[in-house]
Amino acid sequence: MTSEGELRQRIGSARRVVVKIGSSAITSFGGGIRRAQLDGLADVCQARMAAGSDVFVVSSGAISAGMAPLGMNTRPGTLAAKQAAASVGQLELARAWGDSFARYERVVGQVLLTAADIGRRESAANAQRTLDRLRTLHAVPVINENDTVATNEIRFGDNDRLAALVAHLISADALILLSDVDALYDSDPRRGDATAVSMVGDPSDLDGVVAGAGGPLGTGGMGSKLAAARLAADAGVPVLLTSAERAADALAARPGVGTVFAPRPERMTARRFWVRHAADSRGGVVLDDGAVRAVTGARRSLLLAGVTGIEGMFHFGDVVELRDPAGAVVGRGIAQYDSLEVRTRLAERAAGGEQHGQGRPLVHADDLVAV
Repeated sequence: MTSEGELRQRIGSARRVVVKIGSSAITSFGGGIRRAQLDGLADVCQARMAAGSDVFVVSSGAISAGMAPLGMNTRPGTLAAKQAAASVGQLELARAWGDSFARYERVVGQVLLTAADIGRRESAANAQRTLDRLRTLHAVPVINENDTVATNEIRFGDNDRLAALVAHLISADALILLSDVDALYDSDPRRGDATAVSMVGDPSDLDGVVAGAGGPLGTGGMGSKLAAARLAADAGVPVLLTSAERAADALAARPGVGTVFAPRPERMTARRFWVRHAADSRGGVVLDDGAVRAVTGARRSLLLAGVTGIEGMFHFGDVVELRDPAGAVVGRGIAQYDSLEVRTRLAERAAGGEQHGQGRPLVHADDLVAV
């Protein structure tokens, strides 16, 4: 197992780094963008780039940045109001980042993504090529969720997950999550009795850790950061979590900063990662207890014999959710039938008719990931 020192050294020497910056680090209620704080973070990123790393910035704050120009005193609650604020705030953020990096004669390229963009292989590949080309042109990619078109159903949910997906997309060597908390704690640090966790090397290290929700300016929180760290771990990317105030220490890889998360020993294949984390699901199937054990414990293919029900509609090649009898998602996989054919087979079975194709799996083991 990699030691904490080795892991921190790996993050410190990473050539390709994704830096996620939370809303509270660069925006405030009523005041819009906090230019001094944003400039300070640009300074830190520039120092890392001057040292030889490629830095990709995932910047939250579009909605918050748009609130002040629109005269909003509270964070908008409806989707339409959020999208209106984001449409103004995205321009404000892009201008602010552009002005800040222009001090170093660097050009900024804005990249707006939705969950659907990452979930579709073709659009994900296009985004990957765009980001890589910006890098080779020595521009600074500034990435955000495209809040103006994202819906409740296809949102990333927060930019922590977006940052982890981007880290996978560009084969990053490290992911740094900057927020308003200097480390992961085993409970709410505001209560005064919490203990900082310096390293998470295994999911068992999180036993007993209580993760909270996000603050008033953002949608994230410690829970979303833990989920993002797990996602990045599947992609083989080490993670450092700390506060934006300690950004210089984090990007300079000084010891004792924040919490580091170890990646899984073997990086999940791109196909399996896509199935588990990136692809949009197009329906689901309900399994009996035997099939649940087969796909989660033995990692076997899912046969039609283990399917008891269908949810929604899907086609051959779609990613579907696999649910246990209680409805909990236990896996995801690529369907080898469409939903109409599965319903037909289930109806034949219920009527006691002849079954065909039982040896052909609904989801092959190579295309199945337990969750």
